[in-house]
Formats: sequence, structure tokens, C-alpha cells
Amino acid sequence: MFTGIVEELGEVVRIADTGGDSALVAIRGPLVTSDARHGDSIAVNGVCLTVVDVDGGVFTADVMGETLRRSALGGLRPGDPVNLERAAALNSRLGGHLVQGHVDGVGTVLSREPAAQWETLRFRLPAALARYVVEKGSITVDGVSLTVAAVGDDWFTVGLIPTTLKLTTLGVRDVGAPVNLEVDVLAKYVERLLTTRPPVDGGAV
Repeated sequence: MFTGIVEELGEVVRIADTGGDSALVAIRGPLVTSDARHGDSIAVNGVCLTVVDVDGGVFTADVMGETLRRSALGGLRPGDPVNLERAAALNSRLGGHLVQGHVDGVGTVLSREPAAQWETLRFRLPAALARYVVEKGSITVDGVSLTVAAVGDDWFTVGLIPTTLKLTTLGVRDVGAPVNLEVDVLAKYVERLLTTRPPVDGGAV
């Protein structure tokens, strides 16, 4: 479990095709690797990956084909910056919102509108996810916990403060770039509860 508060802007060192519809990715992140061990979880652009090895500030992780197909990780190249966050500790503050690191879909940067103290970004929203996104609700974009400013049938906007623009990849995402999206898991649970019919005998669901 994560909070969507990016701890470090890392860098992809290498990506190796390991065959069998999978890849091994190596990422430099001195902060997130300072206490990382084999088996720990680190979110990379919002995707929860399991640490395989740590060596000199660089960690490696296996990426399965399902992850490559359902996220934008498949488009990463050596030298690309990535948002990194270690799994949340139970005694830490929840600065963002509850983030699982399970990408629901891939969106696209539609526009960027700079202002004096912030910047408004508009993203294309996959149709299957639109019902989970509401104005003033939470959404995770490339692992960053954000508040939805406005939403339409196939788009949503967020406002980014200077800190977010400087310390995450969202500050350099060009129009047309793909981004990983994770909707608020609470919305999915509510939908499930409202659409699941109880047993005909009136017993517990």
C-alpha cells in the first residue's frame, strides 16, 4: 500500500528482456534503496514492483507481461525519469490517499495550461474508468496522488503546484505522453456493493 506522495525522482538504468513475456528493469534511486531489501515493494510511476536485488543505489525488479500491457512501463527507456515511492509504514502520515500500486488503465496528456503559481493538466480518461472519477475526488497519475479539479465523459483535469512540477515526472510530461492511472479503490468497492445482489434467502452477502 502507498500514499501517492512521491519520495524521489529516479532514473531507469536498463531494461532487459528476460523472455517469456517479461522484463527485468533496473532503476537508480538512492533514497528508496537506502533501506530496501529483497522482497520489498517500491512503486515506479504508480506500479507496485517487488525488489529483486539492490546494488549501489540501484534496484532491480521483474515486470510481468500483464504489467507491461496494462501500464505505461513498457514504453520506458534507459535514462527516463520515474516517480518512486516506498510502501507506506503503519506509523507514517497518510499525506495523499490509499494507493494500491495496481494500475487501472493508461491515460494521455491532452493539454498543459501554465498559470502564475500552478499549472493545469488535462488528461484523457479511458471510458471504463470514467464512472470512478469525480470532481474533488482522488486519482493517482504516474504514482502521484492528485485531486480532480474537473471531469468530463472522457477527460479530467488537475492543478499542479510548483513542488509537484519540480519533484515528479508530471513536470516534464509532454502533450501526447501516456500516464498510468489508478482510481480510488473505495469507489470500486462501493460499486461492487451496490451492484451485487444478496442471496434470495436473505443471508449475508
